[in-house]
Amino acid sequence: MGVEIPEPFKWDKSFEVFYTNLDEEHKGLFDGIFACCGDNNAANLASLLKRCIDHFATEEAMMDKNNYSEVVGHKAIHKKFIADLTAVAAPLNAEQVHWAKDWLVNHICTNDFKYKGKLG
Repeated sequence: MGVEIPEPFKWDKSFEVFYTNLDEEHKGLFDGIFACCGDNNAANLASLLKRCIDHFATEEAMMDKNNYSEVVGHKAIHKKFIADLTAVAAPLNAEQVHWAKDWLVNHICTNDFKYKGKLG
């Protein structure tokens, strides 16, 4: 997509959106994908999926509350990622792991960065 995937795959300040709760949840998404790299099993994949669903709900609620102009498109991107993530099964292959890493770093750096300063 465009943004370099960090190795080791961990959140750092370059991904900061400056909302403490969202930054903490983003850290959890990085950790969830990282867990699927190490102990690549169904439990870790299910945990990652739950973290994504919960985070997207929080982020979208903040967008709705603050009448964020790009909320509809952002929700659609989240919905597609959840559908795509739900369609894979553990253990993830190298291509699937790369896809998840790439999606997350690029989503934060392109889509999420657009709401900096706009969610209250």
